[in-house]
Amino acid sequence: MTYPDPPRQDRPAHDDGLRPSPGGAWPQQRGSALPADAGAAHTVPPGAAPYAAAPYTAAPYTSAPYTAAPYASAPAAYPAHAAAPAVPAPVYPEQTPDAPESGAPASHAKPGRDRYLDLLRAVALVRVVVFHLFGWAWLTVLFPSMGVMFALAGSLMARSLARPAGSVIRGRLRRLLPPMWAFSLVVVPVMFALSWKPVREEGLWWFIKIGSYLFPIGSPPYPEESGSAGGWLELTWADQAAGPLWYIRAYLWFVIASPLLLKAFRRLPWVTLLAPVALTAVIGTGLVTVPGTFGEGLVDFAVFGSCWILGFAHNDGLLKEIPRYLAVSSAAIVMGFGLWWASGHLTEEGWNLDEIPLAQATWSLGFCAILLVYAPSWKKLPGRLAGWDSLVTLANNRAVTIYLWHNLLLMAAAHLVNELWSVPWFGDTFSTYIERSFEVLVLIVIWPLIGLAILAFGWVEDVAAKRRPRLWPNGAGRTRRA
Repeated sequence: MTYPDPPRQDRPAHDDGLRPSPGGAWPQQRGSALPADAGAAHTVPPGAAPYAAAPYTAAPYTSAPYTAAPYASAPAAYPAHAAAPAVPAPVYPEQTPDAPESGAPASHAKPGRDRYLDLLRAVALVRVVVFHLFGWAWLTVLFPSMGVMFALAGSLMARSLARPAGSVIRGRLRRLLPPMWAFSLVVVPVMFALSWKPVREEGLWWFIKIGSYLFPIGSPPYPEESGSAGGWLELTWADQAAGPLWYIRAYLWFVIASPLLLKAFRRLPWVTLLAPVALTAVIGTGLVTVPGTFGEGLVDFAVFGSCWILGFAHNDGLLKEIPRYLAVSSAAIVMGFGLWWASGHLTEEGWNLDEIPLAQATWSLGFCAILLVYAPSWKKLPGRLAGWDSLVTLANNRAVTIYLWHNLLLMAAAHLVNELWSVPWFGDTFSTYIERSFEVLVLIVIWPLIGLAILAFGWVEDVAAKRRPRLWPNGAGRTRRA
């Protein structure tokens, strides 16, 4: 059987899928995170009434905190709500609703967690893992995970900016960077141990770029080939390991720019909301090419910038001021444009919107606008969804850990499934079934491995947030104590 080469990554296209390519063109984002020998291939609408700076009178709703960077929004905390849910989520200190600064609209978020937004994050994480395993292009249309995660993070950032901007940015960085440092502390030494050496031609600049593993303002370097073909660390493992760091870089850019973006949004909401889409139409279509890693980061910023700013509109209640029929119909038009543009710019990966920046930007913006326009305010998951409450809570509390490690864990899961062929009698008897169901078996194995990563590294997220370290923060202990 044959296996595809490069792994698929959920991001604006880069050569490896999640990390930037050496060139300035819109990077490639596909492929499976499985090793090459591991089995089969594997808005808000324009035209609405101007936005006023005075507080809104629309019904309030809850904007949930975000615990990760996957987009990973820094965990925060807020006071207990009077009507506590049956399965409450952990409290995050940074989410205490403060009085808004003078002249800023009051946040329409209630204290406590919005389980609808928590559910969206959990679904987004699962979709990322499934896409990186199977590489189904239609998943980027069905649920644009990265746009959703940036929109939710932008809403929480706007809520936090009711406090002084400097302290908010420091808090976000403090919660974002330590999980990445723990990841880098494992991955980078292995790269050097496998004979990775500085690039002589780059001189001092190469060592400066290594600093991106500590503060990801740019794209960190890594060896194009490392390990051994067919080994546990196959040749592209470093490419896969560094892949998710594109999101940390993009999130960092958004956090640093948010104070200015929020001021611009509250003065000119629709212009600010749609400006990133216009920028994508210039630099994401080849009309203008910005070279180097700065260009790659700028493309990421433009593609998902409108989703981030849409989160501002959600927090400030602007979406509630627009008639629902107008918001939904306008979002549908924007999404329709995205599909039309994609249909004329398909790549070898077909309808993978990660490879088509302008289509990704517009489809994600319209999709997120509809999700937020119809957003209920759930204090607990309703009906049958309540059975997933503990897993949703766990995913939200360990979103950064899951996102950073899932690529390497997919490769490890593929190797474990490969070992089934070596089991006496079983491998010979069920060889055909193993081959036909390879990806499904990997999908089964990956979740226990993610659980092990949460136990081994997830506590770093608690330490970064100045909380007591927890091994398995799924909210079950709080429920029993209640």
